[in-house]
Amino acid sequence: MIRVLVADDQALVRAGVRMLLQATGDMEVVGEADDGAEAVRLAERHLPDVILMDLRMPRVDGLEAIKRVLAARPGTRIVVLTTFAEDGNVYAALRAGAVGFLVKDDEPERMVDAVRRAAAGEQLLAPSVLRRVVERFLAAEEQAAPAAPPGLTERELEVLALVGTGLSNAEIAEELHVGVTTVKTHIAAAMDKLGLRNRIQAAVVAHRTGLVDASFRPVRPPRGG
Repeated sequence: MIRVLVADDQALVRAGVRMLLQATGDMEVVGEADDGAEAVRLAERHLPDVILMDLRMPRVDGLEAIKRVLAARPGTRIVVLTTFAEDGNVYAALRAGAVGFLVKDDEPERMVDAVRRAAAGEQLLAPSVLRRVVERFLAAEEQAAPAAPPGLTERELEVLALVGTGLSNAEIAEELHVGVTTVKTHIAAAMDKLGLRNRIQAAVVAHRTGLVDASFRPVRPPRGG
């Protein structure tokens, strides 16, 4: 059962999300918060697997709530709920450690799928969206000479590069001729060594360190199984 916390200052939105998720049979809404401070408190109390977090809420906003939740429980998967995909705060939330975002008028099936994928540690952003996010992150950073991330094995570097291209775990497994579980293990090890919270940050590192070129292709071809 996937435990979900819903944080949104609109009661109607919370009620709709609760009904949608509870109807799946494999998700349980363990709490609802109408502001960021309440979201932080309920996250500490209920230890949800996934939090659906609105950004614009009274008292403590969603961005600050994301920072506080992840400071206390770095493994929490937080998906931003937003009215507009181009909301500048979305990028700040992704940088703070949110794993993806949903627009509130998305199809209900997309929200259900996003919660499942977030709980499983999967990629939430479509390759085209990931490209936009990575490019925006890189543009905001000072450019430095690329250097391979230190301390990673050759296989972890390969997997990190493929994360940077936007491939899912299943697609990486197919590319390398290994199992999905093996891919997850390499991703988790690389992220742990680099102190990364999610795949978006991993993708940014892959680009910043020169593992992926400007066309979103690995600089070195994968070796395969």
